Amino acid sequence: MGVYRVCVSTGASIYAGSKNKVELWLVGQHGEVELGSCLRPSRNKEEEFKVNVSKYLGSLLFVKLRKKHFLKEDAWFCNWISVQALGAAEDKYWFPCYRWVVGDGVQSLPVGTGCTTVGDPQGLFQKHREQELEERRKLYQWGSWKEGLILNVAGSKLTDLPVDERFLEDKKIDFEASLAWGLAELALKNSLNILAPWKTLDDFNRIFWCGRSKLARRVRDSWQEDSLFGYQFLNGANPMLLRRSVQLPARLVFPPGMEELQAQLEKELKAGTLFEADFALLDNIKANVILYCQQYLAAPLVMLKLQPDGKLMPMVIQLHLPKIGSSPPPLFLPTDPPMVWLLAKCWVRSSDLQVHELNSHLLRGHLMAEVFTVATMRCLPSIHPVFKLIVPHLRYTLEINVRARNGLVSDFGIFDQIMSTGGGGHVQLLQQAGAFLTYRSFCPPDDLADRGLLGVESSFYAQDALRLWEIISRYVQGIMGLYYKTDEAVRDDLELQSWCREITEIGLQGAQKQGFPTSLQSVAQACHFVTMCIFTCTGQHSSIHLGQLDWFTWVPNAPCTMRLPPPTTKDATLETVMATLPNLHQSSLQMSIVWQLGRDQPIMVPLGQHQEEYFSGPEPRAVLEKFREELAIMDKEIEVRNEKLDIPYEYLRPSIVENSVAI
Repeated sequence: MGVYRVCVSTGASIYAGSKNKVELWLVGQHGEVELGSCLRPSRNKEEEFKVNVSKYLGSLLFVKLRKKHFLKEDAWFCNWISVQALGAAEDKYWFPCYRWVVGDGVQSLPVGTGCTTVGDPQGLFQKHREQELEERRKLYQWGSWKEGLILNVAGSKLTDLPVDERFLEDKKIDFEASLAWGLAELALKNSLNILAPWKTLDDFNRIFWCGRSKLARRVRDSWQEDSLFGYQFLNGANPMLLRRSVQLPARLVFPPGMEELQAQLEKELKAGTLFEADFALLDNIKANVILYCQQYLAAPLVMLKLQPDGKLMPMVIQLHLPKIGSSPPPLFLPTDPPMVWLLAKCWVRSSDLQVHELNSHLLRGHLMAEVFTVATMRCLPSIHPVFKLIVPHLRYTLEINVRARNGLVSDFGIFDQIMSTGGGGHVQLLQQAGAFLTYRSFCPPDDLADRGLLGVESSFYAQDALRLWEIISRYVQGIMGLYYKTDEAVRDDLELQSWCREITEIGLQGAQKQGFPTSLQSVAQACHFVTMCIFTCTGQHSSIHLGQLDWFTWVPNAPCTMRLPPPTTKDATLETVMATLPNLHQSSLQMSIVWQLGRDQPIMVPLGQHQEEYFSGPEPRAVLEKFREELAIMDKEIEVRNEKLDIPYEYLRPSIVENSVAI
C-alpha cells in the first residue's frame, strides 16, 4: 500500500530508445504488483511517473519488466530503474540494468544492494540467481581459438557474441572510421614512395607522418643512443622482460679473448647493478614467409648495467643461443663498429616487438581479460558483489578480442602480412608462453620483487605499478569488506568458489600448477585474487598498450620483421642494415596499425570513472569515492614528477589508464 515514484533511465547511444511499450512489475518481500504498460523509453532520458499501489509489498526485491512490440522488434538499452516509496519511510531502491532488453520475455532486475548466497539466508534471490546463470551459460560458452592456448569465448564472428558484449554505436563508428583512415594513409604513403629509393635510415622519414606523438619524434631523433635503448627496458612499451641478474646466464658463452668483458659483468653482478633481458622465448619459433620471401627471427640476450645516474646501459648482446657442437655465438659490444652495434640493437628491438605484441599485450592482457570475462558471466549472477565490482572492468573486451582474432592474428591478417612471427610462429610463441603465466607474475608486488626491480629509482613503471596496485587493492578490500566479514563467509560462498575454479581450471587450462588458486580460503586471499583481475584489465594492459604509438611508430626502433638472417660476423654496413629492416610497404603498414591501436581513444573511460552504478547504498559509493580520490592524488603526483623528467612516464597515470581492455 502506498505511492511510489518510479524513474526509468535509458542509455545515450544512438539506438538505445525504443518505440515498443514497456510493462513493469514491482516485487517485494510480501507480494507483487503489476504496473501495466508505463512508457515508450526515449534515448538518453530519465522518465518518471507515480503509481498508487493498493497492496503492501514490504521491502522491494525486484523490478520485472517486459518490452512488448506490435509489428517491429525494437531493442531498448536500459540503464537503471529507481523506485522511491513516498510517505513516512521514503525508502529508495536502485535496480541497475546496463544491458539491452531484447524480445518480449519478462526480465527481472534485482535490487542493487548486492548479496552473496551466504548473505541471503532466506533464499529470496536464490531462484533468480540460478535462472540467470543458467541463461548466461548458454550465451557465454568456452571456445578454443588454437589448441594449446588458454580458452576464449566461443564464436568466431562479432555476430556470435552476446549483444551486451558488442560495441555501442559511438565506439563502433570511431573504431571503424580510424581503420578506414589508416588504410587510406597507407595507400597514400605507398603511392607517394613506391618509385623512390629506399637506401638510408633517413628514408623512413618519408612515411613518418600523421598521428605521431611528441615522444615518437624524440625516438626518431635519438633511437641510436645506447641510453634510449636501455631506457626502454625500464619504462618503454614492454617493461616486463627486464630482471636483475643473480648470476651470469648459462647461455652467455664467452669466446676466447673476452675475459675482460666477463670480468666487467662479474663486477656489476657483485655490485647488484647487472640486469638482463632474455628473449629465449623466441628460440626455435618458425619465422614467417612474406610474399615468397623468407623472414628471420633471433632470440637475443642483452646484459645491461645500471649506472649511478639511473641510466641502464647495454654491455653486450648475444643474438643466438649456443648450440651443442657449434662455436660460441658472437657477442656484440658497444665498442664494435657503429653499424655492427646498431644492427645488433635493431635485432633486439625487433625481438622485443614480437614478444611485446604476442606475450605481454595479447596473451597477458587481452586473452587473460577474456578468461576473466567469460568466467564472470558464467559463474557470478548480477546481484553478486564481486560481479558488481569487476564488471565495469570487462567492458568491450570480448569484441576487441574477436576483432583481433579476425584481423590481426588471423590467417592472412596483419601478423601474416608484416610480422616475422606471422605465418604460424605467432601461435607457436603463444603456446610456449603459456608455461610462464604464473600467478605471481600478474601481481606487481610479487613480480617486481622476483625481477629485482623494487627500489630501482629510474624504473617509473615499477613505482607506478606498485602504487596503482595498492590503490586498487584498498578499493577491493573496501567493497569486499562490506559483504565478507569472516573467512568462513568466503569459503561458504559457492558462487565465488565456482568463479575462481572456472578461471584457473577451465579458462586457464589448469593453471594451479603455475600458482593460481582453485579456491579462495580467506578474505585476504579473495581480495588479492580480485585485485589481480582488475589490475590486469586496467593498469597492466594500459602500461603495455599506451606506449605503442611512442615507441613503435619509428620503425627502425621496433622493426616488424627482419629480412636477412641475424649476423654471425662483425662486418655489417648501412646497406646490410637497410636490407635487413622492413621494406617500404611493411613499414607503412606497421605505422598505420600502430597509429590506429595506439592513438588517443576518444571513446574511453578512465580507471574508476565508469558511469554505471552497479551498487546502491551509501557505503559502496563511499568506497568508490575514496578510490577516485586516491587515483586523483596519484595522477597529480605523477604530473608533478614528470615535469622534472627528461622523458615523462605517463602510461600508469590513472587519468589515461582505461577502465577495461577495450582497445
